Amino acid sequence: MEPVVSIIMGSTSDLPILKKAADFLEKMEVPFEMNALSAHRTPAQVEDFATHAHERGIKVIIAAAGMAAALPGVIAAMTPLPVIGLPINSTLDGMDALFSIVQMPPAIPVATVGINAGQNAAVLAVRILALTDPDLAKRYDAFRDSLTEKIVKANQELDALEGYKFKV
Repeated sequence: MEPVVSIIMGSTSDLPILKKAADFLEKMEVPFEMNALSAHRTPAQVEDFATHAHERGIKVIIAAAGMAAALPGVIAAMTPLPVIGLPINSTLDGMDALFSIVQMPPAIPVATVGINAGQNAAVLAVRILALTDPDLAKRYDAFRDSLTEKIVKANQELDALEGYKFKV
């Protein structure tokens, strides 16, 4: 089984956030790989990864970084694949990373999710892949249905909540 999603983190300190992405991909039965690469500390390895990822069968890249957060943009500049940027809250409440990732120059876009939103990065990757994978689309639809069921159940529990004099 070859990976179709590559999860790249600037540092292994980002792993707790990327674990949420890995857990969701695992749940959706999407083969993935995980690597630590730094745009500043390992630029040659980042270039090699980015320029050859599509040749290895990778379809989507999730790239997470904090602070200067150059990793997603650098990868996007060197690959034809969609890159999902995941800003990590390491300084300035993650706003520095968010701005760095989202403010890309014309023609080098990085799809960007919220700060520390590891699961959302994986959900977006699955939605992209599901466009051409009917089985994955069915698994994703089942996941979405479970979200609806969860909220309907929560609303029913709120409706049955007692002990308030003015709750109508």
